Amino acid sequence: MSRYTGRCACGAVTATIAGEALTVRQCWCRQCQQIAAGSPTTNAMFATDAIALQGDLATTSYVAASGNTLTQSFCGTCGTQVMGQSSARPQFRTIRLGFIDAPNDLAPQVTIWTEDAPPWAVIDPALERFPRQPPPPPQRN
Repeated sequence: MSRYTGRCACGAVTATIAGEALTVRQCWCRQCQQIAAGSPTTNAMFATDAIALQGDLATTSYVAASGNTLTQSFCGTCGTQVMGQSSARPQFRTIRLGFIDAPNDLAPQVTIWTEDAPPWAVIDPALERFPRQPPPPPQRN
């Protein structure tokens, strides 16, 4: 049974996610700001094997400030951001909250790469903060 479902704006890419989110993060790195119109991305991290994607994804990869290769996946038809994955953590995928059909219970817990946030950024003081790359979350059984 899926815990979450997701779809892009045009419906060409869909997903079912069987597991619970390991963490929900807002990322202020410059690459995330570029894909989120200047704001952070908000991402739920899931175990890779909990995610079943249908449809064709377009991807772009680059070496991030962390030194890891990041691959960003999106719908090649409508451009909806779907997920990111890091070469350092192949056991996880970060699913963009905008892709998830009903992400209402996936509130951010952590904000990362705060040193890249613009001076006007409003960051919830209740969130755990990391100026750069955080340690990986523990994998739940």
